[in-house]
Amino acid sequence: MVRKVIFTEKAPKPVGPYSQAIQVGDFIFIAGQVAFDPKTSKLVSGRIEEQTARVLENIKHILESVNLALDNVVKVTVFLKDIDDFKAMNTIYNKYFPKDPPARTTVQVNLIPSALIEIDAIACKQ
Repeated sequence: MVRKVIFTEKAPKPVGPYSQAIQVGDFIFIAGQVAFDPKTSKLVSGRIEEQTARVLENIKHILESVNLALDNVVKVTVFLKDIDDFKAMNTIYNKYFPKDPPARTTVQVNLIPSALIEIDAIACKQ
């Protein structure tokens, strides 16, 4: 088994002892992403819509760094601070996964202050 660390400047730098993503074989395991702007390293302010878009852009950039796309995502876990944001999050999420979306789990959790959403993902080379 070959384990490869994935890193791109186009996504937020890890703020702890973890990697943006790890590739093992044909699978890419993307760490939970919150709405940090990779240019400023600050959390994007705004509502769930803005934070969801920023998180999915971060995931997209990580995938692009290994020549993959959101179409390669097979599993997503969405962590919401407030489950009442589900509908608004889903509206933005659907724009990123309009056709044949990946399997998904959504749960409500206590996130870092001001973070409304966190998403992790698993992608597979096709």
